Amino acid sequence: MAKKVLIALGGNALLRSKEKGTADEQLAHVDETCKHLIEIILEGCSIAITHGNGPQVGDILLKDEMCKDKFPAMPLDICGAESQGLIGYMIQRSLDNRLKMAGMSKPVVTILTQTLVDKNDPAFKDPSKPIGPFYDQKQPQWSMVEEAGKGFRRVVPSPEPVDIVEGAAILELIKKGAVVVACGGGGIPVIKIDGGMLQGVEAVIDKDHTAAVLAKVIGADTLMILTDVEKVFLNFGRPDQKTLDKLTAAEAKKLISDGQFPRGNMKPKVESCVRYVEGGGKRAIITSLEKAKLALDGKAGTQIVR
Repeated sequence: MAKKVLIALGGNALLRSKEKGTADEQLAHVDETCKHLIEIILEGCSIAITHGNGPQVGDILLKDEMCKDKFPAMPLDICGAESQGLIGYMIQRSLDNRLKMAGMSKPVVTILTQTLVDKNDPAFKDPSKPIGPFYDQKQPQWSMVEEAGKGFRRVVPSPEPVDIVEGAAILELIKKGAVVVACGGGGIPVIKIDGGMLQGVEAVIDKDHTAAVLAKVIGADTLMILTDVEKVFLNFGRPDQKTLDKLTAAEAKKLISDGQFPRGNMKPKVESCVRYVEGGGKRAIITSLEKAKLALDGKAGTQIVR
């Protein structure tokens, strides 16, 4: 069993498709998620948690847009910070309650986390990440793309994560026995300007890519990316599809270059696992929430190693 595990929660840990996204719905899913996380803690693992924020930050942006005539809209980095707070609170409360039910006393802490990106990242010149609602026509204040049959949608840059600004603080909390929730939604994107000062930017960082960086920063033994399938598929959706039990980083890179994994879905997850392992990590796992504990024992999931 791994000692220190970074767990990256997928969207289904917070919200399911076709749900309204009420507080009760989200809290119910978070509580179910925490039930599985407790199983890992009870095995003696030290865990840190990161998570997505797509539906939540999308709702925040939509509310801003609907109320723009009465209240000033907030920039995307501040909206991301808001989503980190609301999701972190739900995880903190549910996990704290689950720990008490298990007879354990362990602090759970959410860190509003800034993720450093390169101000010269080419993504800033080629916005590609769709966010927020659809519109009937282009909005002149934003870069937008049209999706057939749906309308126009705002797109923002998606730069690569370079470092975690609060990394040292996160590591110190973990050393003191805390469960830390950090880097929600890929982290709040910031760049360095004159004198090393930080400045927020209008961007969305891939949450799985950030998870690989955070796992390295905290010295995790295992990076575990949880999604809605137990294992990664080869030839997904074809008659000859099959699950993959174990891959080396080199084998995974070859499958990525062969176009085996859908962009924006499984591809960034596999990429993140490869980056983590090639950067010195011991093992990365992609699996479902329900199989998390078994996967740590090597009995489920897709394991990616050097």
